[in-house]
Amino acid sequence: MPMHARVRSSLLAVAFLLALAAPAHALTVGIADNKADMFADPRFGLTGVSHARVTVAWDALSSGWQTEELDTWMNAARAANVDPLVSFGHSRIDRRHLPTPERFLFEFRRFRARYPWVNEYATWNEANHCGEPTCHRPALVAAFYRSIRRECPSCRILAAEVLDMPNMVSWVRAFRRRAREEPRYWGLHNYIDANRARTTGTRRLLRAVKGQVWFTETGGIVARRNRHKVTFPESARHAATATCFGSTHVDARCRSRAVRQTASISWAPARGSSRVQSIVLASSSIRRAMGD
Repeated sequence: MPMHARVRSSLLAVAFLLALAAPAHALTVGIADNKADMFADPRFGLTGVSHARVTVAWDALSSGWQTEELDTWMNAARAANVDPLVSFGHSRIDRRHLPTPERFLFEFRRFRARYPWVNEYATWNEANHCGEPTCHRPALVAAFYRSIRRECPSCRILAAEVLDMPNMVSWVRAFRRRAREEPRYWGLHNYIDANRARTTGTRRLLRAVKGQVWFTETGGIVARRNRHKVTFPESARHAATATCFGSTHVDARCRSRAVRQTASISWAPARGSSRVQSIVLASSSIRRAMGD
C-alpha cells in the first residue's frame, strides 16, 4: 500500500477520535509508538495529544543500546509534555528468560530512579500470549505485580495486559488467586473483538475481574508481515472499520459514565512488524457501560 494512503487512513482516525472527544471531554487521544521520532513529526503536533504508550523490555536498562533508545523516547515525550504508559515485556536479549520477582523489582527501581516523572505502568504486555514466556506463569506475573505495587503505591499499575484469546479468563483467574489483592486496573488487547465487530472477549474479561479494564491495544490490520495463526482481513478500509467499531461502540456506552478514556493510534509501524492501526481506550466506567 502506498505510504500516503496509510498516513491518510491514520490521520482520519485521529481526527475521528478527536471529534468524539470534543463534545463531552470523555475521550483523550494519545499515540502508541515505540519510535521517538514521532514526537518531532508535524502530524503529531497537529493532534494535540498528551498521552503515549511504550513497550519496554524488563531488562532494558541492563543493555546500553536499549537504554539509549529508551532515553531518547522518554526525553522526547517529556519535552513534548506527553505522559507515558510504560508496558513491560520480554527481554530483547533472551526472549524466553524470565526474572525472579526480586530482579524484576530491582529493574523497576532503576527505571523509577531514571524516569521519576512516569506514573503509569502495565506489569506485562500480552501476558497470556503463548509467544510470551509468561503464558503459563500467571503466578509469577502476579508476584511481579505485587512487588511493584508495594514499591510505588502512588503509581497507576495495570495488573497485566491480556489478549482476548481462549486462555484469557483462566489465565486471569490464576493471576487473581496469587495477587493477594484485587487489582484496580487491567489492560485488554481486544483484536479479535474489534476485527470481528463483537464484544465477546471484552465481556468475558469484565465478568472475570472487578477492576477497570483499559483497551491498551485494539484496531484493524493494514498489512501483516509476521507469522500468525489468527487471520483477519487486511486493508486500510478494514483497519478503519475495526478502529471505528471499537471507538464508537465504547464511547456510546460510556458517554454518561466515563471519567477517563485514552485512545492511542500508531501510524508508522516498525519495519518487519504488522502495520497495525491501533487504538487504546482506558475508562473508569467501561464495566458499567458494557452492561456488567
